[in-house]
Amino acid sequence: MSFFAVLFALLIEQARPLRRGGWVSRNLVHWAVAIARNFDAGKAHHAWVAWTITVVVPSLVVALAYIGVAHYSLLLALALDVAVLYLALGFRQFSHYFTAIRDALERGDEIEARRLLSEWRKLDASELPRSEILRHVVEHSLVAAHRHVFGVFFWFVLLSAIGLGPAGAVAYRLADFASRYFTWGLAAQDAGVHDRLAAVAREAFRLMDHIPVRLTAFGFAVVGNFEEAVNSWRRDAGLWPQANEGVLLSAAAGALGVALGGAAPPSEAGPVEGTSSTGGAVLQMGHLQTVVGLVWRSVVLWMLLVALLTLSNIVG
Repeated sequence: MSFFAVLFALLIEQARPLRRGGWVSRNLVHWAVAIARNFDAGKAHHAWVAWTITVVVPSLVVALAYIGVAHYSLLLALALDVAVLYLALGFRQFSHYFTAIRDALERGDEIEARRLLSEWRKLDASELPRSEILRHVVEHSLVAAHRHVFGVFFWFVLLSAIGLGPAGAVAYRLADFASRYFTWGLAAQDAGVHDRLAAVAREAFRLMDHIPVRLTAFGFAVVGNFEEAVNSWRRDAGLWPQANEGVLLSAAAGALGVALGGAAPPSEAGPVEGTSSTGGAVLQMGHLQTVVGLVWRSVVLWMLLVALLTLSNIVG
């Protein structure tokens, strides 16, 4: 049933994507602000309590709801899977900016491309040259593809296999949101979030993402240039200050045969930029379509794996 839930959710999300900054995002922001104000007092145990209420409690609620619904109807359980996955997946939320920036660059309108990049990643792109705009778009798109799609796939399939339905997808997306928002969002609003809560949220998400990000990197290697992806992974992963992003982007650079990395301003998702670049060709406009192909081939690969797992559960 996992395969059909993922398939239907992807199809619906392609047809009617959630709007960035819509009601889901607004309610998540209200949720995070309320928890930070009421439970974060600056101590380590307060930070873990706040993170648990933010991430674990909603996931448990979804798990219990799924168990209750599945007891009465598998079709209703499938519908719940699809609904939650639709809210958790965000393919079109980042592809919209990717497409708009690509179109602006093709028109030669670098001012509009910089404006869109600044709006998307909340960074100062006013002085970035064209090559850096391309690098930012590629790197942030690859990270977003993992966090909005492949990481969600992993945690959904993992917890669905033990009967908890879409709880894994909820936990992963909330952990990602908490790591970003407790670090950047509340600070930007001057809401008084403590550094300890931000550190706990980042560390918790790093641990949750340790295996999924490596599976995504391996998937990029399988559907791209395998040998170069593995070599780049081993050689260049340390160029990025965040280990998980380093694994993902170095493998993607090798799979695509392009140079990624380099000093640049941090984004709302944290500094995913390195201080020097990987080997490979200098990014050109044509590489944007290559990135799209790599991501979609990886989606097909993951769907095949989910289909095999679903089939093995049915046969078993």
